[in-house]
Amino acid sequence: MSLFSSDHKAVARRYLWSGLGFLLLGGVLALLIRWQWALPGQPVPGLAWALPESHGALTPPSYTAVFTMHGLIMIFFAVTPLLFGALGHFVLPLAIGARGLAFPRLSALGYQVYAVGGVLVLASFGVRLGPASAGWTAYPPLSTPAFTPGLGQTLVTVAVLCAAASAFLYGLNFVVTVVRCRAPGMTWGRLPLTVWGLFFASVLNVLFVPVLAAATALLLMDRLLGTQFFIAGAAAVGGGGDPVVYQHLFWLFGHPEVYILILPAWGMVGDFVAFFSRRPAHGYRLTAGAMGAVTALSGLVYAHHLFTSGMSPLLGRAFMVLTLIISLPAQVMFLNWLMTLWRGSVRLTSPMLAALGTMVVFGLGGITGLALGAVATDVPLHGTLWVVGHFHLTMGAASFLAVFAGLYFWFPKMYGRAMHEGLAKAHVLSSAVLFLGVFGGQLAAGYAGQLRRLYDPYQYTYLKHLLALNQWTTVFAFLLGAVQVLFVVNLVWTLRRGRAAEQNPWEVGTLEWTSALSPPPEGNFATVPVVLRGPHALSQPEVLERLGRDWIGQAEPLPEPASSEADDALGSVSTVGGAT
Repeated sequence: MSLFSSDHKAVARRYLWSGLGFLLLGGVLALLIRWQWALPGQPVPGLAWALPESHGALTPPSYTAVFTMHGLIMIFFAVTPLLFGALGHFVLPLAIGARGLAFPRLSALGYQVYAVGGVLVLASFGVRLGPASAGWTAYPPLSTPAFTPGLGQTLVTVAVLCAAASAFLYGLNFVVTVVRCRAPGMTWGRLPLTVWGLFFASVLNVLFVPVLAAATALLLMDRLLGTQFFIAGAAAVGGGGDPVVYQHLFWLFGHPEVYILILPAWGMVGDFVAFFSRRPAHGYRLTAGAMGAVTALSGLVYAHHLFTSGMSPLLGRAFMVLTLIISLPAQVMFLNWLMTLWRGSVRLTSPMLAALGTMVVFGLGGITGLALGAVATDVPLHGTLWVVGHFHLTMGAASFLAVFAGLYFWFPKMYGRAMHEGLAKAHVLSSAVLFLGVFGGQLAAGYAGQLRRLYDPYQYTYLKHLLALNQWTTVFAFLLGAVQVLFVVNLVWTLRRGRAAEQNPWEVGTLEWTSALSPPPEGNFATVPVVLRGPHALSQPEVLERLGRDWIGQAEPLPEPASSEADDALGSVSTVGGAT
């Protein structure tokens, strides 16, 4: 694998390995947070080398740094790069019949910028006063030099800028590729739902990532150049700025980011449910339209994150209504998925199990989010672990399971080797169940009033009784970490000794499986395919009769019927014509 190749498949593999590395780092940081909530102030085994003064125990400053870096790494350097950088780069051109991305060098440049950001994140752990510690949102004034001095916060701020630039570059690339590079016959109505999800999410990237970049650049100027865009009060000189402006800018990006992460997941769920139910996707156009509606509304609901910031009550009511309205298209999608499953010949493969797990955890995350969309219930829950549990079900667990649904589905195409199906099923099933244990525990603790950023919650008498609940939740979290070994073993074994994958192991008709080799060569296709039908042509009687299988490729001509059958058909037509 060349480090400088601009082929979209090579870029995808770079994002894949980098994203998995940061997923491991972010996961370890999450376990440290859980350790602190289960055994507050107790030394963490094996951590004394990093925290010698406390003999390995998390201190309040190190705890704030850990939860800050966990959030930043997971969102900007793990889940987003895995969904877009790895799966998006690999699948999108193949699925639309393109020979590559519209701007291949831009794609390679995007990874290099992301890699620079990743290096800065890692470097921040080694500087004096440690990495960033102002929370993943980097709200000022916490993120200004007055409250987070040292180089670590600055390095991470630059790293976020790099991640934003990378996301903008591949978002722009994906949009142009889908609009301009589709194969002949690949109309908008024949796109796989995965492509629809990636396309809409890329539109959001292009529109809203620059907002995050602008806010982060202004924050960086406050830190380095002495400007006061977000500094107010006693710390300001000559009037200063307004830190609440940063909150508006951040959430103008931050809430669409939820949909940036979940739209590709929804697309994959829509495709996988159809593929493994052996039925055409029910309400294909409605599902694509629902994703479009969510995309259009996503920028209009952000201020429900600011109900407790002193915003006008009139604005609060408007944003509450818009926030509740955006849940309607998601319900349309859920109904379509359920209707596709209904009476289907369901095959419980590992991608299908992961897709079903995504449906469950996202559904629960969406339901728990309704309480945060309404002003009356958001105000008491806003600062509690309820928000963390809801947020992790929707953005964490759902995106995580979608990533692995995609990885298990397309891995044979990426590397030409088949992963062990039993290990893959055990991995996704156990992960889905343990996600419910971890984030269900957080929802319960939040409902009981545990505030989300406390170093030691049990200093408060009214929270002491939550220690047992948090300890059980921590057990689930460590088990969740442990079962990821199943994936690592499967991955290493498959790459070293895995059996060669079949050309079309899932028996589906999309172009990457029916018109390209595994793994695909540079240029993807020997000849550019001419698309004849949609992606879910499954269990059609004429295909069963003429091909002896229940699927047909999107670019595969359907053979003419045998002569006797054709004569019978013509006779029937003549009879009908004569009767008329």
